[in-house]
Amino acid sequence: MSSTETVTASPSAADARSGDRRIDRPRRKWGVALRALRRLLSDKEDTGQVFEIMAALNGDATLKNYRRLLTTRTGGRIAYERVELAERLMDDAWLDSFEPGTVGAAYREFVRSENLSAQGLAEISRQRTSQFEQRHPHAWFGRRNRDAHDIWHVLSGYHRDGLGEACLVAFSYAQTRSLGWALIAVGAALRSRRGPKQPYTRAIWQGYRRGRAAKWLPGEDYEQLMSEPLDAARRRLNINPPTIYLSIPPADRDRAVPKG
Repeated sequence: MSSTETVTASPSAADARSGDRRIDRPRRKWGVALRALRRLLSDKEDTGQVFEIMAALNGDATLKNYRRLLTTRTGGRIAYERVELAERLMDDAWLDSFEPGTVGAAYREFVRSENLSAQGLAEISRQRTSQFEQRHPHAWFGRRNRDAHDIWHVLSGYHRDGLGEACLVAFSYAQTRSLGWALIAVGAALRSRRGPKQPYTRAIWQGYRRGRAAKWLPGEDYEQLMSEPLDAARRRLNINPPTIYLSIPPADRDRAVPKG
């Protein structure tokens, strides 16, 4: 038996493989996800339920997307550097350095006007799941996707109203193929039938189609992207305007997912 085989057969290596399976291929828990979805649809501000759903249904999506990252032109460097995006996005001096009209300036205006922070989102996720905190490349990649959520808001043109969030999760499913996003989008679309007579379902479906048409955002170097002019970045990434969403009056967008 070779020395490599001896290490592979050791108890510590077996434990490591078991840990990898828990990160890469957790069993899907549909009951947990459906209960969390009901709570989320009753209160869209209960962001913790999103992490419950994602943890329950993520499956091997993170593994597949991390492997895809490594096949991109800059993905190997990004994975090697392993920048913690939340820490970067909490650097006020860095955010203040972006010129008007850039992705970074739009992000700065978005989070400050909404009183949001990447660290706040990270803290909510830690209260719901330990997946993001494990010492593993796939856990880092999960944190990176989590922390980019509001950057995707800016790029996609969806606001934080009920409809905007529903459209963005449909967009996110198209980008990541993580079933948690699909469940939230379908749940929101079904609930929207109780709201005003507006093309809510069409707007959510357009969100999915826009996500399919766009370039793969998880492979982007976000630090470089933030310096790009927003309009130019959208053109480069093939992100067209959310026409159906924008056609719905702002007052009705937050009524797209009525409570109860």
